[in-house]
Amino acid sequence: MTATTARNRMLGHVISAEQFDRGLLDLLFLRATALAGVRDDRLAHRVMATLFYEPSTRTRLSFESAMLRLGGSVIGTEAAHTFSSAIKGETLEDTVRMVSTYADLIVLRHDEAGAAARAASVASVPVVNAGDGPGEHPTQALLDLYTIERELGRVEGVSVAFCGDLRFGRTARSLALLLALYPGVRLAFVAPAVIQVGGDILARLEARGVECRLAEQLTDVLDDVDVVYQTRVQKERFTDPVEFEQARTAIRIDGAIMRQLPAKAIVMHPLPRVDEIAPEVDADPRAAYFRQAANGVAIRMAVLEMLLS
Repeated sequence: MTATTARNRMLGHVISAEQFDRGLLDLLFLRATALAGVRDDRLAHRVMATLFYEPSTRTRLSFESAMLRLGGSVIGTEAAHTFSSAIKGETLEDTVRMVSTYADLIVLRHDEAGAAARAASVASVPVVNAGDGPGEHPTQALLDLYTIERELGRVEGVSVAFCGDLRFGRTARSLALLLALYPGVRLAFVAPAVIQVGGDILARLEARGVECRLAEQLTDVLDDVDVVYQTRVQKERFTDPVEFEQARTAIRIDGAIMRQLPAKAIVMHPLPRVDEIAPEVDADPRAAYFRQAANGVAIRMAVLEMLLS
């Protein structure tokens, strides 16, 4: 499959994890591996615009690093709600229409679910969803899946325990949808009821024949797990401070948990973390989250090449 064919299959945009199939994932991962460490000018004279309405460190900088390593240029704004014409009342659609005339591709992060699809509906250039509120974060899911494959040597048949904020956590939602493409995958969702995974995601997973399990304690699922995927409880998504405090302290990975974790398993986290993973875990070779973050550059290089070549 050529990069052009792959781009056509994605309809010119990267909005949802559900746009990808196994063939496209295999191609993307091959390209990411080939591009790791590459610095050339294959995207010279191409311009990427980063339009971020929410704060970001890893996503924004890894996209910018990916574009620069491929010889392209970057323009953009961070905190766009404040430092763009949005503060004057301009709609997202009008902003995207204008930015489309300045750049060859737009990377958008927004606080509203569905914002990336709205942007893509009016853009004249490819739009990449870099997180839309509690909706999805497809390129994070791509690098997460890539990390699992690199760390474990396989994805088929893996057992993954998602922990933390599964109600609002867009990274867990997107990764679960990608994992559903692989036979034999088993998923456990570990969280108190207030932040447990939504019925919409469970229904989509079960329709694909994915074995799913709900639990409130990580220790309930540790004996048979290959990946623990921890997430931050997002204070910014809560309106009730009592609910937030209950959720924030529910699940924490520390030395005691690591002693119960199988030797073959890994711990992942999309970052940033607050206190849901103790610093003592960092020295454990099963702590894969910083390696996971590093994989973001190669994956995003592959996505940019696919959309702009």
